[in-house]
Order: sequence, then C-alpha cells, then structure tokens
Amino acid sequence: MRIAIDAMGGDAAPDMNIQGALEAAREWPDVEIILVGDEAKLKPLMTEIPSNLRVQHASEVVLPDDEPVKAVRRKKDASMVVAGRLVKEGQADAMISAGNTGALMATGLLVVGRMPGIERPALAPMIPTVDGKGVLALDLGANMDATPEHLLQYAIMGSVYRNKVHGLTKPRIGLLNVGTEEMKGNELTKGAFPLLKEAPIHFVGNVESRDVLQGNCDVLVCDGFVGNILLKTLEGTAGTIFSVLKQEFTSSLLSKLAAAVLKPGLSRFKKKLDYKEHGGAPLLGLNGLVLKSHGSSDARAIKNAVRQAREALKNDLVGSISAEISGKGAVQ
Repeated sequence: MRIAIDAMGGDAAPDMNIQGALEAAREWPDVEIILVGDEAKLKPLMTEIPSNLRVQHASEVVLPDDEPVKAVRRKKDASMVVAGRLVKEGQADAMISAGNTGALMATGLLVVGRMPGIERPALAPMIPTVDGKGVLALDLGANMDATPEHLLQYAIMGSVYRNKVHGLTKPRIGLLNVGTEEMKGNELTKGAFPLLKEAPIHFVGNVESRDVLQGNCDVLVCDGFVGNILLKTLEGTAGTIFSVLKQEFTSSLLSKLAAAVLKPGLSRFKKKLDYKEHGGAPLLGLNGLVLKSHGSSDARAIKNAVRQAREALKNDLVGSISAEISGKGAVQ
C-alpha cells in the first residue's frame, strides 16, 4: 500500500512531517511512503532514506491563509494538490495532510473526487472519551449546512469506519441534540431521527453534548456547523483546564509537592485527551482515502496518521462505504 504525505503542510512542516514519515517507514515496511514537497528542502533534512520511502517533487505550497478553492485551482503543483492527484490517478492509495483544512476539503472534492451516491463528504475526527475508546464525530466542519439525508449518510459512513478500522461489531450511533427525547431539537434533527431509526445501523437515539465524553455512543452524528463548535469548545476547555492546573500546581512549594504526587495520573489523563494519539481525521465520502492531521501535528501525530491510514486500507474502508451507500452491503 502506498501513502502520500503532504510534507509541506502544517505548522511544523517539513521537519516533523519528515520525521514522522521516517518513523512510519521503519515501523511498517509493508507501506510505501511518498513524501510530497520541494526536493531541495526535504532531502537535506533526511539523514537516511529507507527503501520504502521516496520523495515526489512539488514546487508550490498551499499557505494557511490561502483561499481554499482558488489555491487548489491555481497552485497545480502544490504539495497538497499533487498528493491528491496521486490518489486520483491510482499512484497512491491514501493521502495525509496537516495543512489548510479548507484547501484539503477542496482537494478532496475537486481533485480526488466524491464517491458515487454521497452528496456531502464529512470530516470525522475522533473525540477522546474518559473510557479511552473515543467517539467518531461527523461532520465536524466539512459542511456548514446539512439535510436529514446528509446526516443519514454520515451515520452509515461512521458506522462502517468504526467497524472496519476499529473492529467494533455493532457501533452505537448517536444524534447530537439538545435533549434525549425523540421529538427534541430543530427541524434538521427532527427530520433525521426517523431516518436513522429505520436505517440498518445500531441507532441509540439522541445524545446531549454534556454526555459525549462519557462514551455513550461510538459514532456521533451532527451537521458541520454544530459539530465544529462542539470540537472547538472541547479543545478550548481542555486547554484551559490544563493551563489552570499548571498555574495552581506551581503557585507554592506545597502545591509543587502535590503536583509531583499527582503527575503520573495527570499525565495519563492528558494522554487520553491528546489528538496526537489518534493521528488524523478522515474525510469520508471521497473516492479515495484522505486524512486531515491537526495543524500542529508533531512526528508522533504524523506516524499515527500513517497507522490509521494503513488500517483503513487493510480493511478496504473506501470500498466498504461505497458498497453500503450503493445498497450492496449491510451495515453492522
């Protein structure tokens, strides 16, 4: 299997992307890593080039403040666009980028292409939960507006993903709402509820945002506007909690001693909430596997994104979703 990495995308590019790619190449010799970017900048940073890693030259870069669609259309030789083209042309089986999220979505739609039967692809990151299993949430930002039928497709794609990539035989699907009662919510959730209830998935009903981190469902379905607000709120809350704890535990000698005692437990707690452990968020509904890594991804996050892509390819994620959407399969 061949996995293309946008070497120039992300806050720490290209250094961390190269390091993560090298670690992944050493860890999984059955994967061919294709580093896409400016050869003149990449090769001097590589002390070694494993036999299963190669560089694909790309002379341009999609910048963080570029207008997504214009950048994809005008910068034909940008590392992100070239990686997408490798997937489109069958020269790579998957691509990973920590670059401009909007541009990656545009690359997915305009370069890789949408899967037949899918109206709107969905961005589906894993949200950490207290039980350590996480919840796959979609859509968390690919589309600001959605219809009940879109949410149904999100639910089916999410169910297939958790089954194929994480091995869950009967993923629990929840609909993000303001209450657990069936008739709660706005027109979108009221319209989606009966569709999810009749779909060949394990639908557990409405889920309130306060319960998401408790792990009461395996797949959380929502529109991109609400989902992105949920994600940013959780990220901001987690960051604030750790910032306040750090201030409190360094405020006096006694608190520093207490911090020393609690440090192992706090480290485990922080690891549970660390996005780097999950690697990346798949953009589900495309005609190829596309993963979005966090903008501040380090080498560990890039390596974990490769692991994630490898598992998805081994289990034919894209083919399985296509079969479910076309009615040829049965969702667990």
